[in-house]
Amino acid sequence: MSSPQERIVPTDLRNEMSRSYLEYAMSVIVGRALPDARDGLKPVHRRILYAMHELGLTADRPFRKCARVVGEVLGKYHPHGDTAVYDALVRMAQDFSMRHPLINGHGNFGSIDNDPPAAMRYTESRLQALTGDALLQDIEAETVDFADNFDGSQQEPVVLPARIPQLLINGSSGIAVGMATNIPPHNLGEVIDGAIALIDNPDLTSIELMAYVPGPDFPTGAQIMGSQGIRDAYTTGRGSVTMRGVASIETQAIRGRPDRETIIITELPYQTNKAAMIERIADMVNERRLEGISDLRDESDRDGMRIVIELKRDAYPRVVLNNLYKQTPLQNNFGVNMLALVNGEPQLLTLRDFLQVFIDFRIETITRRTRYQLRKAQERDHLLQGYLIALDNLDGVIALIRGSADAASAKAELVESYGLSETQADAILQMQLRRLTALEAEKIQQEHEDLMLKIADLEDILANRERILTIIKEEITQIRAAHANDRRTVLEQGENDLSDISLIANEQVAILVTEQGYIKRMLVDTFEAQNRATRGKSGTRMKDDDGIEHFITCCTHDHVLFFTDRGVAYSLRAYQIPESSRTAKGYPLVQMLPIPKEEKVTSVIGVSEFSEDEYLVMLTQGGFVKKTALSAFNRIRTNGLIAISLEAGDQLRWVRLARAEDSILIGSQRGMTIHFKTDHNQLRPLGRPTKGVRAMSLREGDRLISMDILSSQIVAAIEEATASGEADDDTANGDQGPWVLVVSAGGLGKRVPVANFRLQNRAGMGLVAMKFRKAADELVALRIAEIEDELMIVSSRGIIMRQSIDAISIQSRMATGVQLQRLDDDDAIAAVALVPHLEEEEEELPPDDVAEAITDTVAEAEAVTTLDEDLAEEDPIADPAESEDAPEG
Repeated sequence: MSSPQERIVPTDLRNEMSRSYLEYAMSVIVGRALPDARDGLKPVHRRILYAMHELGLTADRPFRKCARVVGEVLGKYHPHGDTAVYDALVRMAQDFSMRHPLINGHGNFGSIDNDPPAAMRYTESRLQALTGDALLQDIEAETVDFADNFDGSQQEPVVLPARIPQLLINGSSGIAVGMATNIPPHNLGEVIDGAIALIDNPDLTSIELMAYVPGPDFPTGAQIMGSQGIRDAYTTGRGSVTMRGVASIETQAIRGRPDRETIIITELPYQTNKAAMIERIADMVNERRLEGISDLRDESDRDGMRIVIELKRDAYPRVVLNNLYKQTPLQNNFGVNMLALVNGEPQLLTLRDFLQVFIDFRIETITRRTRYQLRKAQERDHLLQGYLIALDNLDGVIALIRGSADAASAKAELVESYGLSETQADAILQMQLRRLTALEAEKIQQEHEDLMLKIADLEDILANRERILTIIKEEITQIRAAHANDRRTVLEQGENDLSDISLIANEQVAILVTEQGYIKRMLVDTFEAQNRATRGKSGTRMKDDDGIEHFITCCTHDHVLFFTDRGVAYSLRAYQIPESSRTAKGYPLVQMLPIPKEEKVTSVIGVSEFSEDEYLVMLTQGGFVKKTALSAFNRIRTNGLIAISLEAGDQLRWVRLARAEDSILIGSQRGMTIHFKTDHNQLRPLGRPTKGVRAMSLREGDRLISMDILSSQIVAAIEEATASGEADDDTANGDQGPWVLVVSAGGLGKRVPVANFRLQNRAGMGLVAMKFRKAADELVALRIAEIEDELMIVSSRGIIMRQSIDAISIQSRMATGVQLQRLDDDDAIAAVALVPHLEEEEEELPPDDVAEAITDTVAEAEAVTTLDEDLAEEDPIADPAESEDAPEG
């Protein structure tokens, strides 16, 4: 007898650990976690369905207790706990988990709120009709291999003879050792259409198959945003699909209160827990991370889902909804990882791979089924041939049998006398006497002839691949006709990302920039309209040596373009500028834009969209003007973009938006204005790094202070007035507008009909726009105003006043104006901004579509080039007769 020491086998620990772990990993991968690409099932699901099939729990039979099914599975096939089996059974019965449930459940099988199912002793189940037709049909026809169960006492199928691509239709998820799978469900009809298309044309690619299978179809409906994630998943096996719930905005009268806007959610993304989502929304509202929500309740019932979110009176419904998409599970990503077992090995499959594996498997199962049917037919026909021989020699066979001592000798004599096989001889001996009648003999002959035709047909199927493919198409077409239904998930082709801009209401705002570079954003509604000649409200708290430099109004979704004195353009979205209170100092602009210390922002404009037919008109302190296409500034990189080439000592001061048919009105500090067109005769479009041409001639000591654009309709009216001789009539009041709004530093202002400023040639001295009461007064603003507009004035000390345009009187060019704002002795008007009138529907809701994100970085800055010789030539000065209103000296 050997000692214990002699039975110890020395081995390397590293090799033993590696081998043992690999065996464990493969056991988990193949035996538990990953589905088979052929029938789309994991072992536990396959065993449950096969056990129910053996129990006879078909769709037309009564329900049986789930405990009975679980016990059958545990006792015969699945060597694990009953909880794992019951959980798998429950999931196959949940219509919110499976696109086409495989089990018909009776009782409480859980809910979308993640409520647990009732215990297995209370619930009942049976197979769905689809399961019997598409997964278990022909399983007794030797279509698939069987293997021993865990103890060798039973045989279980290695795979079910699936007639549909079950793995694509119902999807699957699982985590193995070192790998995972997450396959979304699809529409049965679409997947079958794709399989038929691939059979008809084996050269189809995954992209081409997307014409038949456009994307996943989740049992809970909802939406899929964009197609890129689907395309990635179908072509590479991996992708991210953005799912979004279905919500609508409605106006309701609730409990006697005035009508309120509500968001009604009717569908949720796949695998989203409704109760947990509602709790998450409530927590975020309480923590003030979600604004605009006043009440939240779940009104779901057996008729469908309905989550009602009441909004506050001042909330923007689309903005609140976008925030729900961004911050809650109402929008989720489904990480597609199409990993499955192919020939016992895990493989990452594309859409075409899935369908091809299915087709190859169906070819194999139909071939095996046909061979089985052929063998059975041949065996039956062999017996029938024996019957026919016996009937042809009936008297001799009967005499032989009666003369035999026993069955064995009779069998031997039949084999020897008539050339029968032992099987035929046994069948003849067991034949009943009633089958010896003429009618029965005729039936045997007819059955033999029918079998001969069937055998010939089966042999033809085995010899002809095209017939097998035709049978596949016929069978799946029958299943589609019986079980397919409409798509539930809507495929949206728009953007699938919610940018910051989609979460912000598109409101009118005022943007203020001080001389020392502080910037702030305020809602225009912060300043209610006041009467003319009142003091106004404080708009910012500034240092004593600071003052207001720029003041514009725009909408929060607009692009705000900043132009510096050195001719460089920078860009921000309006909502990126921090919102501040009326009295706040603001934020340093240098913290938002990389503007060098030696540069200063000299012009700020708001742009809603970069239209192809709009231009930026730029005016320098030295009097050079140029026109450049707005589209050239569509993508301004982070460190800025060159906007204009400047002469030594010159600075870019004013930038305005214009169209080719518009005209320009330029004003000087001493009250002079010049008006000329922006067409190609006066201003040719130039590229960014160019200088421009002369705009206006100035008297000594005068300088340019303002520029504004008149639309083409106004220009046409002025030309008509000029032709009729009314343009220079200072008594023309122009009650209908528009007007030229003229504001002086001393707080005086007036409206002058635009027809009083006739068109001139560029580079002239212009006309008088305003006479000053005090010699120290000067012009600070020249703007084009409409009757619906409102005026916002800001003083050097930050006092802001908002008033209606129609409160300012209409006067002639030579008038001194009326008092617009009462100023302190040491204060003066610094800037003027117009608040354009917006239609009510534009104020109520921001755009539905997700807006374009902040502009991307583009190529490096172009080097500043010298102006071409033809552009450098300055146009001749206008006729001096056009400057008849110029003051003497």
